[in-house]
Amino acid sequence: MLDWKVALEALDGAYSDATMRAYFADVQAYVSWCDETVCDPLPGSVAQICAFIEDQGRNKAPSTVRRRLYAIRKVHRLLGLPDPTEDEAINLALRRVRRANPVRPQQARGLNASDLERFLAVQPKTPWGLRNAAMLALGYELMTRRSELIALRDSDLELRSDGTLRVLIRRSKADQEGQGRLAFTSVKTADRVRFWQEWRGCVTDWLFCPIYQGQPIDRGLSDTTVKTVIKTAAKRAGFPPEDVRAFSGHSMRVGAAQDLLKRGFDTSAIMRAGGWKSVSVLARYLEVAEQNVWEM
Repeated sequence: MLDWKVALEALDGAYSDATMRAYFADVQAYVSWCDETVCDPLPGSVAQICAFIEDQGRNKAPSTVRRRLYAIRKVHRLLGLPDPTEDEAINLALRRVRRANPVRPQQARGLNASDLERFLAVQPKTPWGLRNAAMLALGYELMTRRSELIALRDSDLELRSDGTLRVLIRRSKADQEGQGRLAFTSVKTADRVRFWQEWRGCVTDWLFCPIYQGQPIDRGLSDTTVKTVIKTAAKRAGFPPEDVRAFSGHSMRVGAAQDLLKRGFDTSAIMRAGGWKSVSVLARYLEVAEQNVWEM
C-alpha cells in the first residue's frame, strides 16, 4: 500500500498542528474502514468512497463526514493519484448524509459583559487571580480565540495616549500567513493588563505565563488553560452546571460579538473588531443573540 502518512508529512509547516492532526485521524479512519471491508484504500474507487461516506453518516455528524472526504481528497492528490472524490456520485452521497442528519452547529455559550463582571468579581487576590482577570478582560475585548490570546507577547501591546491598548494579533486560524490584525481595549482592561505585567516583571516576554510556587515561569500557556480559567470562574460565580459546561474557550469571542450587535454596531464594524473574514461565520454567532428589534 502507498505510504499515505509520508505523503501527509509534506504538508507540515503549511497547515496548523490542529489541521495536521485532523488529516491524519481522518485518513486513518478511512484506511481502517477499508481494512475492515477488505478493499484497497489507495487509490480508492468512487463506489467504495460512497460506501464509506454512507457508513460514516450513520453515527458521525455531517461536518465530520465532509472533513474526512476532504482528507481523502488531499491524500490522493499528494500521492499523484486520480481523484475519485470529484465524481458527482460522491457529492450526492454527501448530500444524502446531510439530509438524513440535519443538525444545527454546536456553539459555545456567549460570555457577555455581565458574565464577565461576575467572572472578574470572583478572581482571588493572588497572582493567579491577577493574571486570570487580565486574560478574561483582554480576551473578551480583543475577541480572541484561545490560541491568539496565549500567543501574545509584550511587544504586541502598545499603550496609547488615552490609556487604552493597541494590540497586534499576529496569527490566527483565519490568518495562516501571519498578516495580523489590530484590536483595541478599554482603559479598564489596559489597567488590568498593566497590573499583571508589573507583578510578572521581566522574567519573560510572554504576556501570559504559568505561575509555579508563586513565581512566574518563562514560557507560554497552553490553550487549555484559557478554557480552564473560564470554567473555574463560572463555577466560582455560581453558574449552574449546565451553563458551566456550555462555556468554552471560544465563549469570550462569541459573547463580545453578541454584545456589540445589541449595542448597535453593524456587521462590518463587528467583523473589523473581531477579525472575521466570513459574514456567514459571524452570522452563526449573532443569530442567538437576545436582540428583539421590536422591543420598545
